[in-house]
Amino acid sequence: MREDPGRLADKGGEGFAATIWALVRRVPAGRATTYGQLAEAWYGVAKGARQVGQAMAHCPDDLPWWRVVHADGGMKGGPGSDEQLARLAEEGVPITAGRRVDWARCGGPWSPRQVARKRRSRP
Repeated sequence: MREDPGRLADKGGEGFAATIWALVRRVPAGRATTYGQLAEAWYGVAKGARQVGQAMAHCPDDLPWWRVVHADGGMKGGPGSDEQLARLAEEGVPITAGRRVDWARCGGPWSPRQVARKRRSRP
């Protein structure tokens, strides 16, 4: 049974989990991001990565959870890591022989700031 998202929001501030999930929905297929990137979007610093992990542990079923990985490109620990790797590879995310996202080949982690920069640069 999943924890109530409202309780998660209380742990990280008003709407924390819902905001994190909304950001994850914006990560394009074929890209990946990190817990730290999502934390930085909320807190302004990457130090809230563990709270992002808690929100992701209780995410809705329709969320592309597999696009969120550790800063070193590693998969989430425990059950589901093989599925995460397979889904990323299926979407075309470059994976190293060590089963990590190859940040050098995919342009680094996706960031919500990348979306903001693209919007500003449009004529």
